[in-house]
This record gives sequence, structure tokens and C-alpha cells, in this order.
Amino acid sequence: MQNTFNFLASARRTIQIEQSAIADLEQHLNGDFDTACQLALNCKGRLIITGMGKSGHIGKKIAATLASTGTPAFFVHPGEASHGDLGMMTPEDLIIALSNSGETSEVTALLPLIKRMNAPLISITGNPDSTLSRFANANLNVQVTEEACPLGLAPTSSTTAALVIGDALAIALLEARGFSAEDFAFSHPGGSLGRRLLLKVADIMHSGDEIPLVNPDTSLDNALLEVTRKRLGMTGIQDTSGKLIGIFTDGDLRRTLDQNIDLKNTPISQVMTRECTTADAEMLAAEALQIMQSHKINALIVLNEAGTPVGALNMHDLLQAGVI
Repeated sequence: MQNTFNFLASARRTIQIEQSAIADLEQHLNGDFDTACQLALNCKGRLIITGMGKSGHIGKKIAATLASTGTPAFFVHPGEASHGDLGMMTPEDLIIALSNSGETSEVTALLPLIKRMNAPLISITGNPDSTLSRFANANLNVQVTEEACPLGLAPTSSTTAALVIGDALAIALLEARGFSAEDFAFSHPGGSLGRRLLLKVADIMHSGDEIPLVNPDTSLDNALLEVTRKRLGMTGIQDTSGKLIGIFTDGDLRRTLDQNIDLKNTPISQVMTRECTTADAEMLAAEALQIMQSHKINALIVLNEAGTPVGALNMHDLLQAGVI
């Protein structure tokens, strides 16, 4: 039997309630947010995030976002903190405690210890008059008028609001620090952004005997054998001093065949492309990709400062390295 419940209406209602909760956050912003940011910027230790239950889950995400955007942070479970993990905290650290009610026993139990340690505290609560908020150096008010849960029991709007204020804090700190995309990549070396921003041409290019190279007098058919052997879709042509003077690609071959050229008796210098685009070994792989795309080519010879080939790469190498 088909269920006649209107799932879409329920989903729209939830989204609308949580959108309203986020919109209300702006009116709760005050000088405490500035204070929180200054405390974080002046912190000589780490930002330690704590929270119980659903607030704890949000705290873990906030800690992860802070850590990946230039503010060292980690999460400590408040229950575990009371049984030894408090040793992770030092007076140099900044504590951020989440509790929608501001009265969560596992969190408030830590307050005297934090006070004794003389570590600054930021609270994220939905109750600006709570024990936690009164104890804090700065309180970020995430009060909501309505939970999306129709029973008013499951934290929904309140956890969304806490997550958004955590993002706001992280981004404000990111901007204040001048944290760059390259800085972000160093925290994410395994991600696609990290590969694009950290990987250099030297890390993925073919070098030594793997570079397709012939001299100017090499016959076209022998040059094609070099292209086939090295499997990069091209070969470079270098003079007697070792400098690159041209390139011959699959595209050049197609144009040559249209001219009915004698493959065995035509030197490669007669049909090569002299003004060729090249790369530098210290160039970012992403830059090499941009060069290929802008010039509509599929491979590059890599030169040193003297103009001597030291490597070669093609679009497949960039694809295999995850740059594309």
C-alpha cells in the first residue's frame, strides 16, 4: 500500500524553518563575535572545541573547518575531558564550548577547571543567560525560535545555526590571516586542490631516456619511430649544442601526409614546428595544463634555463596525476 504522506511538504517546511534560523543569526551578531575572533587570533596554543551529543558532532565539524583554514584546532569530548583528556588543554589554548541550553552538565562541569587553568573561553549557546554563556569571555548567540523537529525535541535548527556561526568564525579568521588557496592546499595534499596547487611539472614529467628527441637530420620515418617508442605523441628536435630548435607532433604528421612528403628522404627539420611552446620544470603542473589548453596542444617539452630539454609530458600524464 502506497504511503500518502506528503514528504515534499515536510522537507520544504524543514528547509524554511532552518533558513529562518540562519537569517536570524545576523541580528544576534554583536561585539562578542569581534572578541571571539581577537581571542582566536591572539591564541598562542590551539583552539579546543568541546560539546556533548549533537553539539559535539557540530563541534567536531567546526574544529575540522578551523584546522583546515589556518587555525589549529581539535575536538575534545567533555565526558572524556573529566576523565583525563583535560590534560590536552593548556593555559595557552582557547576553549570553544557548545551547548544549546548552556546548561549541559558534562560541559558546565569543566568550567571551574577552565577558570582555574586561566584559559579563555568562547561559548556557542542558544541561551545567552545560561551558566555557560555567563562564564565565557565571549558568547556567540545561536538562539532559534523553532526547531524543525515538530516535537521540538531533536536538535535541528539549533545545530544548523551553531554550524553556521562556526563557519562564520572560521572564515573571518581565514580572511584576517590572509590564508591563501596554496595554504589550504598544504592542509589537503591528498585532495584535488592540493594536487593542482602543489604538484610541479618536475614531479610528473618524463626525463632522461624517456624524452623523445632526434637531431635535425633525422629522416621523417625514423623520427616517427621515436614518437612511437616514447609514446608521448611528439618528439623534440635538438641541435648539436643540445638546444631545442623545434617539435614534431601527431598534428604535424597529419599535415605532412597531406603534402605527400617522402617519409624516408625528408629530414625532420624540414617539417618540424620551429616556434614551439615549452614548459619549465619548476612550473606548477596546473600551469602546464593551462598552457596546453590555451594553445590547444597535448604535449610539452620541458626546458632548463639554457634551452636544453630536461623533460616531457602530455595530457595523459596530467590526467594520471589528478591535475585534470
